[in-house]
Amino acid sequence: MKLPKFLATSVVRGSEQGESHGGIFTVDFESQSGEQHVDWNTSRIDFEGRGADRGLRGITFDGDDIYIAASDELFCYGRDFEISGSYRNRYLKHCHEIVRKDRRIFLTSTGFDSLLSFNLDTLQFDWGFRLSKQYEQWGGFTFDPQIDKGPRRENDFHINSVWVDDTGIYISGLRTGALLHLNRKFEVTPYCSLPTGVHNARPWRDGALFNDTASDALRFVPREGQEQAYKIVTYDESQIEFAGIDDSKIARQGFGRGLCVVDDRFIAAGSSPSTITLYDVGAGMPVGSVNLSMDIRNAIHGLEIWPYDN
Repeated sequence: MKLPKFLATSVVRGSEQGESHGGIFTVDFESQSGEQHVDWNTSRIDFEGRGADRGLRGITFDGDDIYIAASDELFCYGRDFEISGSYRNRYLKHCHEIVRKDRRIFLTSTGFDSLLSFNLDTLQFDWGFRLSKQYEQWGGFTFDPQIDKGPRRENDFHINSVWVDDTGIYISGLRTGALLHLNRKFEVTPYCSLPTGVHNARPWRDGALFNDTASDALRFVPREGQEQAYKIVTYDESQIEFAGIDDSKIARQGFGRGLCVVDDRFIAAGSSPSTITLYDVGAGMPVGSVNLSMDIRNAIHGLEIWPYDN
């Protein structure tokens, strides 16, 4: 088989103003190489605390348009990686992942425990959903992100993943403890349980696929049969750059984030320092890895198949 090409974004934790905070890369497994197209460095970045506002996040495509989320802004790039548009909303904060379904992009708004929908025809944020949990029962409410009467700012669940298909909307976060399903009536039910500290959870085949970030592993858990777990790639400490610079220990090896399904057999996942690994789930083994940086602060965030021939 011809090995795939990916588009990836990265976040650099602990970087200072004037330094790179991540970027946009294409990664070619055929040539085992990566190319950086955008170096993200903006004076508008909030430098308070962790990696929250740094770097670029989720990725999705609409024809020749490439949509990439920053913390509180959705950017539209052309295939030449020039920005053609950008869109903000008062309820978009600490965005992590995004996904397109038909003519809408769904975005996680981690800072509001919410999801937002961006309409690709009107180029407006026109729908929101605030997740809640009371007395061990999941629920929530929809809101109009164009008005001031939306949810207050909260981050109880740290929603970081969204997946949408014909069966509904699936969301999860570091502290949801489950992959949650929203039906057409926006009723919330658990699809499956998840450990704490998960990224990129989504249904796949007959089970769930996710980065078990707290355990430095990628996991596929079928409803029936054997779970498959893959240890995240790590390196000899002598190869690591800027080791120990982050006192919070957030920047560490093996931090798994970024996940992309290639087909019914192959998947790709990201980790820090910025590495993308291709896995053959059918054979139960990794195929290979491409490293973009040995800076421990530099972590993959968004990861998608490059849909263009050139």
